[in-house]
Amino acid sequence: MSIEQLLEKASAYMKESDLKRIREAYDFAERAHSGQLRKSGEPYILHPLAVADILIGMNMDTTSIIAALLHDVVEDTTVSLEVVEQQFGHTCAMLVDGLTKLERIKFKTKEEQQNENYRKMFVAMAQDIRVILIKLADRLHNMRTLKFQSEESQRRIADETLEIFCPIAHRLGISAIKWEMEDIALRYLNPQQYYRIVNLMQKKRAEREQYIADVIQKINEKVSEMGIDSDISGRPKHIYSIYNKMTVKSKQFSEIYDLLAIRVIVDNIKDCYAVLGIIHTLYKPMPGRFKDYIAMPKANMYQSLHTTVIGPTGEPLEVQIRTWEMHKTAEFGIAAHWAYKENGSQPITASFGTGNKMNMFTDILELQQEARDASEFMESLKVDFFSDLVFVFTPKGEVIELPAGSVPLDFAYRIHTEVGNRTIGAKVNGRIVPLDHRLKTGDIVEILTSKHSYGPSQDWLKLAQSSHTKSKIKQFFKKEKREENVEKGRDAIEREIRRIGFEPSQVMADDKLMEVAGKFNFHDIDDMMSAVGFGGITAAQICTRLTEKLRKEKEQEETQRQLEEAAKEVKTAPAEKKGRPTHGVRVIGVDNVLVRFARCCNPVPGDSIIGYITRGRGVSVHRSDCPNIPTGDGDEGNRVIEVEWVDSVEANYSVDIEITGHDRRGLLNEVLQVVSESKTIISAVSGRSDKNKMALIQMTILIRNIDHLQSVVDKIKRLKDVYSVQRIMQS
Repeated sequence: MSIEQLLEKASAYMKESDLKRIREAYDFAERAHSGQLRKSGEPYILHPLAVADILIGMNMDTTSIIAALLHDVVEDTTVSLEVVEQQFGHTCAMLVDGLTKLERIKFKTKEEQQNENYRKMFVAMAQDIRVILIKLADRLHNMRTLKFQSEESQRRIADETLEIFCPIAHRLGISAIKWEMEDIALRYLNPQQYYRIVNLMQKKRAEREQYIADVIQKINEKVSEMGIDSDISGRPKHIYSIYNKMTVKSKQFSEIYDLLAIRVIVDNIKDCYAVLGIIHTLYKPMPGRFKDYIAMPKANMYQSLHTTVIGPTGEPLEVQIRTWEMHKTAEFGIAAHWAYKENGSQPITASFGTGNKMNMFTDILELQQEARDASEFMESLKVDFFSDLVFVFTPKGEVIELPAGSVPLDFAYRIHTEVGNRTIGAKVNGRIVPLDHRLKTGDIVEILTSKHSYGPSQDWLKLAQSSHTKSKIKQFFKKEKREENVEKGRDAIEREIRRIGFEPSQVMADDKLMEVAGKFNFHDIDDMMSAVGFGGITAAQICTRLTEKLRKEKEQEETQRQLEEAAKEVKTAPAEKKGRPTHGVRVIGVDNVLVRFARCCNPVPGDSIIGYITRGRGVSVHRSDCPNIPTGDGDEGNRVIEVEWVDSVEANYSVDIEITGHDRRGLLNEVLQVVSESKTIISAVSGRSDKNKMALIQMTILIRNIDHLQSVVDKIKRLKDVYSVQRIMQS
C-alpha cells in the first residue's frame, strides 16, 4: 500500500481538500519516522499507512485518517504533542494523545504501566469514540504482522487481544475487525487446534461450495419471481467461532450446524420478511432456530433475521437476511453510524444513539472518577464491559443489557439512580425474588420502590455485581451521611496510625492531609475522611501515605543497623563454612565468605551474576537480570556486591525450564528421553494441560554451564509439537 493508492481509495467518498490534508499528514509522519524500521525490516511508515487504510475501508472521517497516520509520532519519535496540535489542530492532537502510551513515566511494574495505558485510552475513548476505532485498526494491523515478533510476545499480544480488544470490537458491533483478530489470536495461542479446524474445513470445501451455489441459485430464482432485488452469497464461518463451539459446548466438528450459511441482502425491511417467507416455503425451518434481531436488535446495534432450515441434503443450513444498511452496521458497528461533523465539535458519543446503547461511555467516566488507581479501574471495567452479558426486559418490553451474574439491584440502578436508591424489592417473571437473585437472559424484571425507603444499606455493596451499581451506592452514602462519615473516617485514621506505632499529631497536619487527599483524587480533606467513613477507601491506605516519610526514616535506621551487622558477618565468616553451595563463585574483595545460590533465578556458569548481602545468611548469588535484586541508591541497593565465576571448579547447577506444546500422547516421554540422552540429570518434573489442549511441562535439571543448558534446550525445541522452551524464575 502506497500513499497514492490510499488517496485513490479515499477519493471515493472524500473531497479534494480532505485528500490534501491527508497527504500533508503522511508527509509529516514519513519525515518523523525516517530511518525507523519495524521488526519485519520494513520502513515504519508502512504501519500507520496500513492503519489508515483499514479506517478508510470503514469510510471514517478525515480527522480519523490523519490521526491514524500520526498515531505513533509522539510515542516513537521526537515530535511533541504541541507540534501535532499546531500543525493539525486540537481534535487531531487529542486523538493522538489518547493513543499514546505512557512510556516516559516510570512505573513500579509493567502491569501498572499497562493498566495506566488502558485507563488513559478508555477515558479518551469515552470523550471521543474515534480513539478506540483507530486503536482497533492499529491492533488489527499489529496482529496481521505478529509473525515477526518473538514467541513470548506473540502469545502475550494474542492473549491481550482476546481479553481486551475483541470484546471492545464486539460491544461496538465491529464484527469485521473482531472476527479477524480472533482468528489470528487463535493461530498463535493454539496453533494445533487452529490448523486442525482449517484442515477439516478444507477437506470438503469444493463439495460445500457446490452445495451452497445450488441453494443460492434456487433461492435467487424464487426471490426474482417476487420482484425483489437481492444479493445472495455464501457466508464463511470463522475459525475462532467454530473452535469456541467445539470447546465451550464440547461439540464435534461434524455437529456444528452453521458451517453452511447463506446471507441475503435486500433493499428494505419489508423485503427481509418476504424473503424469510420464501425460504421457509422452499425448506423446512428447524424449531427454535429462528431469531428476529430486526424487531429486537442486539445491544451493539446488530440487526438481521436468522433462521436455520433443513437443506436439500438433510443438513442444517443457516440463513441470514438483512438490508444493506443493516449489513454495514453488522460489519462496522458504531463506525457505520458516524455522526461527527467536521465543521463542528460534536463527538459521536454525544450525537449517536440514545438510552442503553451509549451508557458504556458515561459509565467509563464514572469509573475513572471512582477508581483509586488504574488497577482498580481495569478490574471494574472488565466486570462491566468485558464479561459475558445478560439481556433482560422491563415490564414495558425495553431491553436492558447487564453483566452476567447481575442481580435486581444492578437492573434498578441501570434504569435510574433514584429507582435504585428507593428499591425495596423485585419481581422476576411475575414472582417476588430476593435482591441477590441472579438474572438470566429473557427475564422480565420489575422493581418495587417506596418513597419512604431509607435508601441503600451497606450490604448492597456486597450484593451488587456491576461496578456501575456499586459506584451509585457509594455516591449515596457520600451525600446522605457526609458529616457522620467525616467523623467516622477521622476516628478510623487516628486508630490506624496508633496501631502502626505513631501518634496522629506526628502526621495529621492539614498540609499533609491535603497532599494525601490530592494523591487519591479527593477535592478536600473532608471528602477523603468521608470516603474512609463510608468504606470507599480504607484507613490503612490513607495511613500508608501519611506515615510514608516516618516509616522510611525508621526503616532506614533499622536497615543501616542490619547492614552493618551483615557486613561484619560476611568479613568474619569461617572458611570451613564454604561447602558445596559456594563452589564456582568468588566474592570480589572479600575472603572466607558464606555463599549460596538464589533459588529464584538459579544462576549457572556463563550467566552474568551479582551478589547480595543477606541478613544473617552471607552472600546470595543472583543472575544480573533477576527482578528480586534491589536497585537504586538506598540502603537495600548498598547491599549489592560484585561476584564472579571461578573457571576451574566443576559442579552441577540447578536450572528450572518450562516447555509448552500441543498436548498429545507421548510428548512428556519424548521430552524426558531427549534430556536423558544429553546426559543431563532431571531432579524434578511436573506437567499439566488445559482445555485448549496446551501442555505445560516444568522441569528442574542439573547442568554444568550455560552452553550445556543451551544444548539441552535446542534438542527439546526440535521435538514435534513443542512450541517454546524457556528458562523460568521463581517469584
